[in-house]
Amino acid sequence: MSLRYEPGEIEPKWRSKWVEANLFRTREEPGKPKFYGIPYFPFPSGAGLSVGHLKNYIPTDVICRAKTMQDYNVLHAMGWDAFGLPAEAEAIKTKRHPGEMVRSYAATYKKQLDIVGISYDWSREINSSDPDYYRWTQWIFLLLFRRGLAYHGENAANWCPKDHTVLANEEVEGGLCWRCGTPVVKKMLPQWFFKITDYAQRLIDDLEGLDWPEGIKMQQRNWIGRSEGVRFEWKVVDSGKTFEAFTTRIDTVFGATFCVLSPEHPLVSEITDPAHRVEVEAYVSRAARLSDQDRLATTHEKTGVFTGVYATNPFTGEPVPIWIADYVLMGYGTGAIMAVPAHDERDFAFAQKFGLPIRQVIEPSDGSRVELPFVSEEGKLADSGDFTGLECDDAQRRMGAWVSSKGIGEPKVNYRLRDWLISRQRYWGAPIPIIHCEKCGLVPVPEEQLPVLLPDVESYEPTSTGESPLANIPEFVNVECPKCGGPAKRETDTMGGFACSSWYFLRYCDPHNDREAFGHEKVGYWMPVDCYVGGAEHAVMHLLYARFWTKAFFDEGLLSIIEPFQTLRNQGMLLAPTPFRKPRKGETLKIGEPGILISYEEAAEMPAEDVTWRWEKMSKSKGNVVTPEEAVEKYGADALRLYELFEAPFEQTIQWTEERVQGAIRFLNRVYKLVGDAASSFDKDWRTQIGDGDRELRRHTHRAIEKITSDVDEFSFNTAVAALMEFTNALGDSIKAGKSSLAAISEAIETLLLLLAPMAPHSADELWSHLGLEGFTLEAAWPKADPRLLVADEATIALQVDGKLRATIVVPSGMDRAELEKIALAHEKVVQFTQGKTIRKTIVVPGRLVNVVTG
Repeated sequence: MSLRYEPGEIEPKWRSKWVEANLFRTREEPGKPKFYGIPYFPFPSGAGLSVGHLKNYIPTDVICRAKTMQDYNVLHAMGWDAFGLPAEAEAIKTKRHPGEMVRSYAATYKKQLDIVGISYDWSREINSSDPDYYRWTQWIFLLLFRRGLAYHGENAANWCPKDHTVLANEEVEGGLCWRCGTPVVKKMLPQWFFKITDYAQRLIDDLEGLDWPEGIKMQQRNWIGRSEGVRFEWKVVDSGKTFEAFTTRIDTVFGATFCVLSPEHPLVSEITDPAHRVEVEAYVSRAARLSDQDRLATTHEKTGVFTGVYATNPFTGEPVPIWIADYVLMGYGTGAIMAVPAHDERDFAFAQKFGLPIRQVIEPSDGSRVELPFVSEEGKLADSGDFTGLECDDAQRRMGAWVSSKGIGEPKVNYRLRDWLISRQRYWGAPIPIIHCEKCGLVPVPEEQLPVLLPDVESYEPTSTGESPLANIPEFVNVECPKCGGPAKRETDTMGGFACSSWYFLRYCDPHNDREAFGHEKVGYWMPVDCYVGGAEHAVMHLLYARFWTKAFFDEGLLSIIEPFQTLRNQGMLLAPTPFRKPRKGETLKIGEPGILISYEEAAEMPAEDVTWRWEKMSKSKGNVVTPEEAVEKYGADALRLYELFEAPFEQTIQWTEERVQGAIRFLNRVYKLVGDAASSFDKDWRTQIGDGDRELRRHTHRAIEKITSDVDEFSFNTAVAALMEFTNALGDSIKAGKSSLAAISEAIETLLLLLAPMAPHSADELWSHLGLEGFTLEAAWPKADPRLLVADEATIALQVDGKLRATIVVPSGMDRAELEKIALAHEKVVQFTQGKTIRKTIVVPGRLVNVVTG
């Protein structure tokens, strides 16, 4: 009976059967290994998913299905990162309440994930805006507060004027808000911080044991920014004031010709000479409008202003001018540097612009001449007093010791990482569970009063004052102090969304626990996450924050692990063709845009030469989205799954093309036809009939098992699908040749369906049922490769004389050394090239070569 892939008929049927059987429930059966695989949980901040979003959900589903068949207890869950700016911004745009919108969008996402057959255990679904969830986010905040890892203080914060909220450093990209692209400004506000800097070194050290892309590890190391140097004191001439400078190159101190303070340095206002005050204050004001990223950019023009005062170099006793410049940040080191223009590129550019002295004090050890700035850490000191002639590394140690002996400083390890700014002046977030009492100070909300519920309000738009909209709700703000009973006020900032996403993977392990955030036994069994899948854009945000919280939980005794995600995989993007037209009079182009974005309908009505097409990431704003519903209706879920798996390596970006999806459909139809034609003769009892014959077909079968099993584990899904296609062709050829036994063909067909099942589960179950096999493929055992069938029956042996290839022979696999040597010495080519020579020895490498060495 000939079968065809008819997705509209078979796929809804099998999805219904899966739900009815509760097939994807998480099992915790004793004695089995566990596998915990999840993708990042998404923001429900759009009306729906695109097929581009599926590029991480489908592969994660494949490996989780395969592990289930390999008899693992598998945890594969999904939830919604519902709190935070993305959801609130969408709610404001669509004029909906964020709570109602999130529930609606989440339902759509869930439906879309279901129609492509993702095997989530929906009984573990999480919504971070649910009070049953954020109760525990608040509890974690109090835990961190109790441990001194959450603190309150006024700080110059990154402020987005459009979104009216504070942004963490990690949320500023190129000086712009990561969500809306508005230039960020500095604003002094009282803020809440998490003290991630306490964990800086551990966050670096513990990267070593993780199976993560090296690029992600490097981004985290660079963001944390560990540097070793010396922190030491400089005296301001004739003022009695001092400041500390941090340097990683104290060996260059004799070349320091000026000092630079950050515009935010507290000493600026105290030491500036009156004659320079107006100029300095104007400069400080201008610098406050720039982001840290802009100030540090290599393309940023060096600017600065002289304070009119000097500091004394403690090594030389020489007075050097103190300047203010925005390339020095208050948040790194001490906010003050000694400037050595001969040996630092930024200082060199600054000195050249303002005509400041440049003094070389490091030279190559071989005495050769160099161009300045000479920034090498290898060389020897020149014109450096008693340290002249020392190699740089030796001078570093001795100068550090000299500073310590004088009591003016010490060697120091410094980090670029800043504490995590968690405050948001927004409505849509978990309320911070702190009460402000004039008498008692900062008072935690008692745990039995959690959650502090987010009020249900009609108007939630952000204010322009820097306060949260919650500050305008008296019944929320005004409370009794839990400590003294006097009048007090609630904290009105909410937590940024990254708080909720820093621990959700722990809640999946124990989602219905109403006594604690997660049970120790549950997380002890499931954690760490064995395979975590998502985009690389969160390298220094979500991934860093989740690692920090995990370590804090370990220190509290809540976890027995120090890292949350053992293996991390980053998917590539999926692009769609996007039309643009030439700008018309009065229209301006955005930077990098090839033209004015237009719709597909507009493009169809315009002359082809007036339309420019470009591959762009699928997004609603580009109008190039293909939804899962559209793709499944047109092609089928299994075809869509195979296309996304096969098109390119997992981590690479791919282009959406209908022709390539049609290729997946053609492959599925070959499988359907092959199984349909063989169904009438299929032998369910092939295991009792299989013998030592049929080695050619059985080798194809068992090589496919080995290859696909390995490829799925390695996230090499494109080569796994290719191996499946190759196996299908080999099976078809074998059946046509009529040389294989019914048992070997039946083994191959059953194996084909089991290997297909994680990738195209609807089709696998349909064909499994058609063969009269019971249950679901997900409940069947994953096939195991027989090592004996992976070895070829024959081996090609190279015959060499004195290391030069003279011939090759084909022999039965496993032939022993003595027999190989005998055959080689009798071969005509070996005889020809050894004739008249003495054979000194024969080197035999079984399965590879025989080398005859003459004397």
